[in-house]
Amino acid sequence: MQKTELFTARTEGYFNYRVPGILCTTNGVILATVEARTGTGSDWDGNDILLRRSLDGGLSWQPTQLIVSHQTYGPGPVSNFVLFADSDGRVHALYCHNYARVFYLASGNDGATFSPPVEITDSLTAFRAEYPWCVIATGPGHGIQLRNGLLLVPVWMSDGSGTEFGASKLGHRPSEVATIFSDDGGASWQCGEIFVHSDGRIINPSEALAVELDDGRVLCNIRSESPQHRRLVAVSPDGAQGWNEPAFDDALLEPVCMGSLLRLRQPNGEGRGVYVFANPDNLEKDLTPPKWAVAYDRKRLTVKMSRDDCATWSVSRVLEEGPSGYSDLAEAPDGSVLCVYERGMLSRMTDAASVTVARFARAWLSAEA
Repeated sequence: MQKTELFTARTEGYFNYRVPGILCTTNGVILATVEARTGTGSDWDGNDILLRRSLDGGLSWQPTQLIVSHQTYGPGPVSNFVLFADSDGRVHALYCHNYARVFYLASGNDGATFSPPVEITDSLTAFRAEYPWCVIATGPGHGIQLRNGLLLVPVWMSDGSGTEFGASKLGHRPSEVATIFSDDGGASWQCGEIFVHSDGRIINPSEALAVELDDGRVLCNIRSESPQHRRLVAVSPDGAQGWNEPAFDDALLEPVCMGSLLRLRQPNGEGRGVYVFANPDNLEKDLTPPKWAVAYDRKRLTVKMSRDDCATWSVSRVLEEGPSGYSDLAEAPDGSVLCVYERGMLSRMTDAASVTVARFARAWLSAEA
């Protein structure tokens, strides 16, 4: 187990760093990203996207790069940066400005540089035929490429009527979840089906990650604020349409926080996929006063493993016992698992002291070491 602090709060002119993402490119370069937040670290502050690269599987890291500056776009943050690894060697990325516009860019050199951004918001207006969204966000975390070449990522939307951010800002609640996809290598993007709704049984579904299962179906694991306090799971034959009724996974606690999900490249001994999931596995509230806007403490970040298409989670190990929030997962070229996550707490539960990456062998997770 190795832990490396990549971004430290109250440094480099930023208040804090949140919402990390991580990706191993087809060529084996590791990319780690964060939202670098100004002001008081709020979702709506003037936030930038920063990136660090590792050329040795996450053992060491190159200096920070500014990938997207909010000043390019005017008032409002840039956020929810999502990376995709393409089998042709390219890296694709999507991100949002002001939770209302979505942009695409790409890299042909493993994240050393990126193409100029292209706005794709018009491609997503088709959702409005079913849901009058004013707020939209990609991911966060990483996107996936299916075996048929399709690029796919979940998105969540809100009509903006919630008042949780004050009268001057659009709310993120109520919310709905869908996917968007590209079948032409990122040149254009299409809307999938809105498949999780705020309908009384499910309350405010939002941030989600997807994996491709052994038989080619796509499973989506979804955050919500539902009283069951369990993660939601839904499955589609192609990741775009035909989703089944979302169900709560009793094995995965939901403190109301983003969770990360990854299918490892190396299968188990029977040739079946191996999946890892990480989130704060906690339903206690000892660290945060009742007035703070989190359901439960974000702590006890735990990594779990499934060998049966995410039906059960037979292996579980705590990665960070203390305060720990949003995370993302990647697999290094040597098979090590990388988990980048918000670590520690300063002024409040959502004020992370750092963004840290943990690197560990699968044997550590399986308790075989």
